[in-house]
Amino acid sequence: MKKLISMLLILTAGWTMTACAGRENSMDAARQSDERSTQKDAQDTANPSVLVYGSQDYTRINPALDEHGEINVLIFDGLTAHNGDNEVVPGLAKRWEFDSETNTYTFELEEDVRWHDGEEFTAQDVKFTIEAIMDPENDSENAPDYEDVEEITVMDTHTIAFRLAAANVAFLDYMTMPILPEHLLSGQNMQESDFFRHPIGTGPYQMESWDMGQAITLVKNENYFRGSAHIDRIIFKIVPDDSVRAMQMQSGELDLAMLTPKDAKLFEEREGYRNYHMKTSDYRGIMFNFQNEYWVENRDLIPAVCYALDKEAMVDAVLLGEGEPAYSPLQRNRYHYEKIQHYDYDPDKAREILEAAGCTMGSDGYYQRDGKTVGFVLSVGAGDQVRADLAQAAAWQLKEAGIRCTVDLPVQIDWSGQMAYLIGWGSPFDADDHTYKVFGTGKGANYSGYSNALVDKYLTKARQSEDPDVRAQAYARFQTELSKDPAFAFICYVDANYVATDQIQGIDPDTVMGHHGVGIFHNVTEWSMT
Repeated sequence: MKKLISMLLILTAGWTMTACAGRENSMDAARQSDERSTQKDAQDTANPSVLVYGSQDYTRINPALDEHGEINVLIFDGLTAHNGDNEVVPGLAKRWEFDSETNTYTFELEEDVRWHDGEEFTAQDVKFTIEAIMDPENDSENAPDYEDVEEITVMDTHTIAFRLAAANVAFLDYMTMPILPEHLLSGQNMQESDFFRHPIGTGPYQMESWDMGQAITLVKNENYFRGSAHIDRIIFKIVPDDSVRAMQMQSGELDLAMLTPKDAKLFEEREGYRNYHMKTSDYRGIMFNFQNEYWVENRDLIPAVCYALDKEAMVDAVLLGEGEPAYSPLQRNRYHYEKIQHYDYDPDKAREILEAAGCTMGSDGYYQRDGKTVGFVLSVGAGDQVRADLAQAAAWQLKEAGIRCTVDLPVQIDWSGQMAYLIGWGSPFDADDHTYKVFGTGKGANYSGYSNALVDKYLTKARQSEDPDVRAQAYARFQTELSKDPAFAFICYVDANYVATDQIQGIDPDTVMGHHGVGIFHNVTEWSMT
């Protein structure tokens, strides 16, 4: 264990030195670019308050089809919302009722809500949005959230009812889905419409400009139905690279950013900054692509991969202790079930599984099966240094167990063709979220092609019961079956490290963040700049 931690520290130190060289070059380039580095000053001619946020890039802002957009909650509203405790509270719907005999939710909507273009928001917009998500032609990864909806009835301009085929206790969570304007999207292609590069919502901020690949500038909605925000403008400055984001926080080009654990430590106790170490439900793991022939033939070797990973060492060396080893997708949920197979680090057990499956050690130090080397290519999305570090650490550990793992950073992810991916998922909301659609057979976010009849059975049972005891039992059985037949080799939960200038007041430090650390803007209308 100590040897592994030491080796990982050496490895990550090497990667950090490489990143530092890139940082120096990036900072020189940034300083030479007056136009981009003075965005905040250009917006400050009349002394409005401006917050510059270091953001990942966007090709579109389409909450109906895509998840995890931090910007969504600023531009759009859902019928419901989540408060700082991740509880469901009213949004565009001021109240609702549930008829258990017919499984029908009836929502009474806020009146006098306007879209950013001045048009009236109505129940018809809600119907349009949910039907667009449900339409298989639109290929939305959110579609499984609404597959129980049998009928949507617009009762009047500000009342709408949803009749479900079966109970779905997570339905109110899913009605946080941002609502889109029918009058601007009716008849449009929901994948390609230019609307999603010039979105119009009902939210507390509206788009002022979008300089593709550079910045998205939002200005506060003076007519927001819950009262206008205190900060006048928020600029989502596009800084996809983790190391560059840290340099731009240091140089004063950014006011707020989520940084890697290593970079966030640079700002500890530093005058003018505040660190927010926030818990998340966000886990990382190796996703095996069961659409790839390799795993069709070698699925029985996946437990060996799981045992070969020293999760504690990776948490210590890569996350600097800011996270915890993972073994379940519900580890930070009320329905977490502890008594399952954790696959704690055991390289001897990994080798035992390989040899029991008929694998033999080759002269190159890797096991072979039927004359072929046991191993796979692990793909990682570009720009996420923590994932890249975890992937490299995993590859080194797998090598120690006799499994060849090559890390690849493709320009574009080939979900159906790749062998494995360093995946991230996790939701702080109802347990149905990021389980049913991630592990359920054929569901919208099941990118691995995973299928297990018992997993499907228990996930369905859990979503259809309001009884906490029934749900607890179903989720316990789901986690048990998933551990027996792993879809992922779970690695760790990753805490979110946000760094902000001390001019920002009002950030909620206690909210549990979601996937990609999303959630910090949940109370943005209460923020101010001093």
